[in-house]
Amino acid sequence: MKSKNSIAIILAIFGVVLFSAKAVIVKLAYEYDDIDAVSLLLLRMTFALPFYLIIAFIKKPSHPESIIDKKDYLWLVLFGILGYYLASYFDFLGLEFIKASLERIILFICPTLVLIISKVFLKKKITKIQIAAILISYIGIIITFWNEISMTGEHALLGGVLIFFSALTYASYLIGSGWLIPKFGATTFTSYAMIISCIAVFIHYSLIEHQDIFSFSNEVYGLSLAMALLSTVIPSYLVSAAIKQLGASNFSIIGSLGPISTIILANIFLDERLTLLQLGGTVIVIIGVLIVSLKK
Repeated sequence: MKSKNSIAIILAIFGVVLFSAKAVIVKLAYEYDDIDAVSLLLLRMTFALPFYLIIAFIKKPSHPESIIDKKDYLWLVLFGILGYYLASYFDFLGLEFIKASLERIILFICPTLVLIISKVFLKKKITKIQIAAILISYIGIIITFWNEISMTGEHALLGGVLIFFSALTYASYLIGSGWLIPKFGATTFTSYAMIISCIAVFIHYSLIEHQDIFSFSNEVYGLSLAMALLSTVIPSYLVSAAIKQLGASNFSIIGSLGPISTIILANIFLDERLTLLQLGGTVIVIIGVLIVSLKK
């Protein structure tokens, strides 16, 4: 059991670090070409789709079709659109305006949004400690972004709002997927949801975007491939395997490495710097979210 837990911890760390690298890769791609959010998202999904199709073909649902209702597939479509299309779209848009390290800090508050949505729509109780932890998290966000807005202006506020919508849509996906994952299995559900999101991105691009997908530099295609493999396909299954072994609460402790990892990577590859006040706000956010996650 200890050896399995050790392996799961290693998988979790790799998964968190790889996921956190996504924002850095997106910012690097924006530096190379005048590429818009939808085109970059399309490239990411195009490179990732074959892997999810293969895994979905090999890995069948955990339970027989008789247990899976037809409505479950409709919910699967909805949550696939929410979790990996809309959340990613808002995320990529927001990264046009704010630092990669700040993006990860906002996305990290997802567990607090899960609690709030569950309270409003599912009438689940929130403890006093969880309320205090939520307030702590948002105080940290305010401290961090108040400082950023004073330095860069309204662009930071717009970017922050877009990333918040990304966190909100992904939190909705997490809540809704709670009763579907036991039916389909984590691997199958993830594969199906990603395939649906890929289709949504393709439709969005065909209806709205007119940028030639074959007109970008080799660096952008290379970064898109790296993002698809290293920050999408591989970590999605690493994290699922780690949560299955460790449990969500234990994983949340390791998940706190996400903002820290992004700050370090953004410092190395993007030369981003956070002020001492922003670093302090980051620590406050991490503390608040950890309390929320552990109390669940």
